[in-house]
Amino acid sequence: TKVQCKMLSALRVSSARARSLLPLAQSVRNSSNGLSFELTDDQKDFQDVARSFAREKIMPRAAEFDRSGEYPWELIKEAHQLGLVNTHIPEAYGGLGLGSVEGCVITEELAFGCSGVQTAIEANSLAEMPLIIAANHEQKLKYLGRMTEEPLVASYGVTEPVAGSDVAGIKTTAVKQGDSYILNGEKMWITNAGHANWFFVLAKTDPSAKASSAFTGFIVDGDSEGLTRGRKEMNMGQRASDTRGISFNDVVVPAENVLGKEGEGFKIAMGAFDRTRPPVAAGAVGLAQRCLYEATNYATERKAFGQPIIANQAVSFMLADMAIGVETSRLITRRAAWEIDQGRRNTYYASIAKAYAADVANKAATDAVQVFGGNGFNTDYPVEKLYRDCKIYQIYEGTAQIQRLIIGRELLSRVEQM
Repeated sequence: TKVQCKMLSALRVSSARARSLLPLAQSVRNSSNGLSFELTDDQKDFQDVARSFAREKIMPRAAEFDRSGEYPWELIKEAHQLGLVNTHIPEAYGGLGLGSVEGCVITEELAFGCSGVQTAIEANSLAEMPLIIAANHEQKLKYLGRMTEEPLVASYGVTEPVAGSDVAGIKTTAVKQGDSYILNGEKMWITNAGHANWFFVLAKTDPSAKASSAFTGFIVDGDSEGLTRGRKEMNMGQRASDTRGISFNDVVVPAENVLGKEGEGFKIAMGAFDRTRPPVAAGAVGLAQRCLYEATNYATERKAFGQPIIANQAVSFMLADMAIGVETSRLITRRAAWEIDQGRRNTYYASIAKAYAADVANKAATDAVQVFGGNGFNTDYPVEKLYRDCKIYQIYEGTAQIQRLIIGRELLSRVEQM
């Protein structure tokens, strides 16, 4: 289509190109809200651009980034030029203002190419979402606006060495002094921390209060004095994604960088998760789809006992289970995203999507290695990397167990509706 050709040409133009996509974004938002399993033509255009970028740009370099741990800056810059980064930033601040469904469609395609590169790109949304939810106009103009003007990354700083799932256990403090706050503490496993232009940081401002009112969210500039970035962690998988610890030693943050009001940080941080868990689930769907793609192709070409191994029921059943998982996890992920676009609280569906898609991806990767046999255990074949990349989906942005805890709590509140 004309729109698709126009978007593909963006590989050769500057990041200002994203602004020309605003009419397309408006068309997407104005499309029918009725039940449909078919993407709109405009959504398909976004999908095609993301798919082409993933298969032509990301896939050829995925193994290289995995071996070296190099940060994929070149790919991030190209994705930014194409309008595949920061798609959720409102038009008023230079973004496309796309819905969550469109974001998930794009994310799935990028993760098919490499979930590590996709995580490096998608981490921006986690950092930016608290601002989209709670920032005032000046804060959005200053911090979201710059993200659309040039290829920058930001980080979400909540997890600490002793506080992962237990957010209430956060030790980082922020003490009010005049017109500023003084931050002290440490964060850990922070995506994009080595390159972030700014951070969303959750810190305790009232040690005596309950978790719901003890924390405050801050925007912290990356060049703040006293902010130290730790070494890049070489993780089991998704090595293109930059993960580090950061420390705050008497970091001065102006009061104007408080998000919302003092004591609202926990609510803001949890609200961001509701909106970012569907894209994480979409990443898991993309990885699972890649596992199915690789395993099916291999099973068609590999012969044993005089026939392609796909003709053996034991192998075909594994592929069938992968297909079942991919299709169903995609559906629940898009349902969770659709709920956001309807303006409804999506906690229940977001946690189901995150938990289920992560489990599907892990099973798909395990079975893909099995289909490849001994070759699957070797780094010359792609499924070995997929196997290592998939595990983190059951851990970051809320573990598989935390998702089930949330779902259980949501069920209690839904008893009368059953």
